[in-house]
Amino acid sequence: DHLDQPTIQETNRVGWNKAAQHFYGRTALPIYGPLAPTENDLRLLDQIRGARILEIGCGSGHSLLYLGEHDAAELWGLDLSETQIGYACALLQEKGYPAHLFSSPMEENPGIPESYFDMVLSIYALGWTYDLAHTLSLITSYLKPGGSFIFSWEHPIYGCLKSQDGQMFLKRSYSDEIPITRPSWVGNASVIQYPRKLSTYLNSLIEAGLIVERVIEGDANPSLARKEDHLPDGWYTISRAQMMPTTLIVRARKPGVVQRSD
Repeated sequence: DHLDQPTIQETNRVGWNKAAQHFYGRTALPIYGPLAPTENDLRLLDQIRGARILEIGCGSGHSLLYLGEHDAAELWGLDLSETQIGYACALLQEKGYPAHLFSSPMEENPGIPESYFDMVLSIYALGWTYDLAHTLSLITSYLKPGGSFIFSWEHPIYGCLKSQDGQMFLKRSYSDEIPITRPSWVGNASVIQYPRKLSTYLNSLIEAGLIVERVIEGDANPSLARKEDHLPDGWYTISRAQMMPTTLIVRARKPGVVQRSD
């Protein structure tokens, strides 16, 4: 099988280094996803002030910046792409927020303390893991007892859809969880993506020892629309988002009594 883990990891690292500039500042808190409800609507985060927070797939650092601006005590981030970590480091330094940043796969612990974080977040990144169960077991280990994990990802059904002449069709089976190689993704990068069912995400959270608290498949949020989101053939469009949520958002919690950092 040519899709062994080192191949997947290296393909996506190189691909994300190439595509990083196209995603600079995109899909970051308070935004959970394209045309999706925001943190201002949902209030999913625990108290940010004084909290130790880790972001899995921190991208260009804009979610960490949001958390810093809301008085988080410690900012930690991890991303597969060195280019993304470079962007995040520069952004947070410029704005005056110290952060512990790692260029690392989310399937490995590059030196992140265990039972340490009040919150772990992942905004449109968790779905890139090739080993969901192991990644979630690591996330659980990073959280303090009572700490929360909030993630957003493209809704599992959304990627199965195709729009044509104002109609929507299934272009592939929702049940098919075989990796998909995309040779000419954003910025002409080559990446490997993992389609997964909604039940796979929820059951994996449960199997990792987390308690699922909220599952959100939000209504379309036209206030986030860009000019291209009004075009009929775009990937994220108002018309598509009104028929099928773009984004899945979940909050889960590690069992135990909440112990604040402060």
